[in-house]
Amino acid sequence: MKAIVFEKYGPPEVLQLKEIDKPTPKDKELLIKVYATAVNFGDIYTRDFRKITARKSLMPSVLWFFSKMMLGFRKPKIKILGSEFAGEIESVGKDVKLFKKGDQVFGYLGMSMGTNAEYLCMPEKGTVAIKPTNMTHEEAATVSGNSMTALNILGKVNIQSGQKVLINGASGGIGSIALQLAKNSGAEVTGVCGTPRLEYIKALGADKVIDYTKEDFTENGETYDLIFDVLGKSSFSRCKKSLNKNGIYLLANFKLPQLLQNLRTSIIGRKKVKCVLNITENIGVIKELIEAGKIITVIDKRFPLEQAADAHSYIEKGLKKGSVVLTIDHN
Repeated sequence: MKAIVFEKYGPPEVLQLKEIDKPTPKDKELLIKVYATAVNFGDIYTRDFRKITARKSLMPSVLWFFSKMMLGFRKPKIKILGSEFAGEIESVGKDVKLFKKGDQVFGYLGMSMGTNAEYLCMPEKGTVAIKPTNMTHEEAATVSGNSMTALNILGKVNIQSGQKVLINGASGGIGSIALQLAKNSGAEVTGVCGTPRLEYIKALGADKVIDYTKEDFTENGETYDLIFDVLGKSSFSRCKKSLNKNGIYLLANFKLPQLLQNLRTSIIGRKKVKCVLNITENIGVIKELIEAGKIITVIDKRFPLEQAADAHSYIEKGLKKGSVVLTIDHN
C-alpha cells in the first residue's frame, strides 16, 4: 500500500510517498480503507519534533518529556503521521462483533498516529464509530479528535445560556469546535483570530469577532464569564480585568506556573484559572452532535495523499482558514 513516511525530523520535504506492507487485522481489529485524513498542527509538531524544546512546546514539561520518549529524541519512532481519518471497513478480525465489512467509519488514533496511508488497523473498541450520515468522508476526517477534546474541556466549566464567552484562538481545530459547543449552550460567543480567518469563524456562528492583529481583547473594556485561551497565548494576569466577578480563565495548554495559579485561585479569589488536560470523550457523542447539526466543519483545502508535504507547507505558512485534508484515491 501507499503511505507517507518520514525517517527523520525536519521540514515538509522529509515526507516521502512509499510502498509499504498492507497491515493484517488481528482477531479483534478492523482493517480500514482510508479515504481521507486531516492534517493538523499535531502533525506539524511531530514531523519537526526535534526542534520543539520544552520551552517552545505547548504542554507541561513532564508531558513534553514523555512525548519525546514516545516519539523519539533523535529520529522518529512513529514513521506515519495522521491521527484523524474516515473510510470504509475492508475486513474484520474473527472476533469482531461491533462492525462489519463495508461499514463507513470515522475515528481517531491519537498519538499512535498512522492515518496518512491507504489502510490502517485498529481495535474495534478503539476511537471509531459509524460515519455521520450528514458528512462526507472528507468532512468526517476532520472532526473526531478536536471535537472530543473540546467537548471534554468545556464540560469542565458548564457554560450556561446567556453567559459571555471569549475564545482566544477560535479558528484552530479545538477553538472552532469550542465556539460551536458554546453557541449550542446558549452563550454569546466572541472569537479571536487573525485577519484571514475572521469570515471563517463568523460562518461557524461567532456573535462577535476580534482581529488580534488590530485589537487587544484585554484592553477593550469588555468582560466575560469565560475566557478560553486555547493555545495559552495570553495570561491570567492580562485577562483578569476582562473577567466578570466569578469568571474563569480556561487553559488546555499549560505549564507549571499555570497549574500553580489553578491551585491558588481554587482556594482564594473569585476569578479562577482552570487547567484541563486534552482527554478525548466518547466519539459516539460527537457523531450524535454532528447528526443533530450542532457541529459542522469547513474544509479550506484538499491535497491528494502524495502532496502531503505541500499540505504541511500550506499550514506552516499560516494560510489555513479551516480544515486541511489529504484525500486518498483507491482506483
